[in-house]
Amino acid sequence: MAQTSTKEILGKVYKMIPPMLESFHKGQLGRVAVIGGSEDYTGAPYFSAMASAKLGCDMSHVICEPGAGAVIKTYSPNLMVHPYMRQSKNLAQSESVDTVSSEVVGMLSRLHVIVIGPGLGRDKLMQDTCAKVIEEARKQNIPFVLDADGLYLAQTRPELVDGCTECILTPNVVEFGRLAKSKGVNIEEGKPEELCSKLAKAFGGVTIIQKGAKDYISNGTHTLVSEGEGGLKRSGGQGDTLTGSLATLLAYRKAYHDKIWDHGGEFEPSETLALVAFGGSSITRECSRLAFKEKGRSLQAADLTEHVHQAFLNTIGDPSESKL
Repeated sequence: MAQTSTKEILGKVYKMIPPMLESFHKGQLGRVAVIGGSEDYTGAPYFSAMASAKLGCDMSHVICEPGAGAVIKTYSPNLMVHPYMRQSKNLAQSESVDTVSSEVVGMLSRLHVIVIGPGLGRDKLMQDTCAKVIEEARKQNIPFVLDADGLYLAQTRPELVDGCTECILTPNVVEFGRLAKSKGVNIEEGKPEELCSKLAKAFGGVTIIQKGAKDYISNGTHTLVSEGEGGLKRSGGQGDTLTGSLATLLAYRKAYHDKIWDHGGEFEPSETLALVAFGGSSITRECSRLAFKEKGRSLQAADLTEHVHQAFLNTIGDPSESKL
């Protein structure tokens, strides 16, 4: 998909968004799970799952370790929180990486999309569990998004994502450098969009969103640049709004290809994955702009959450609006 105008690309994203119809039942417009949340990090999975919910997915889950789960449940009653993950120090004698991962893997058949990484941490058992989940997700052809410590898996165990055309990696500048180093890609030579393409190609065609002043999006064959205006505050946690937005758009993509409504569209899966990446980036940048306009330098990650729906309307638009 050659780079065209932002308006034109977002117009294509619009065609992929399902309208809200009386004939739909609960779950058809997205069943998403965020896998992360550890003893030290409870905000990230919440922000990701809430962004997914605010963008319109029907069911938003968080799969985390018990200590994090107890806290996340107090943040919102709208999320379904499952305390299935374990950190090494809290593993019971009767438990193992296999028993823990089987609980999470057992949920996959009920999900459309998973996000791995928000609040995950580097604990070996948490990482090993997610590795097993990724392997099973690939077998079941479930799209997934890797961010934060989920990217550490791609860095240290690249075989988990090599050649996967149903996943999106969302590294910031530092994380991009680590991934590039793991694949022997020299980031000192070439334009940013060329480097993004080169790294995506080195991973065998995964889709990468390199976050920054501009977001570079590539699967190694096609490259897009998302450069909508964002806010000037760089508080932590804004990337979680991106992963949650991507998850819901991936669920909408599934609905599009499953043709759960009559749209007559003929976008190929590789094109719709790029559209998801561009759409998620655009929504997040607009969220940041709206929140910064309201909060200025006091902006925090939670401020983006309340702007997700308006950012969606401003950038993509809702196919159901004309029917209301």
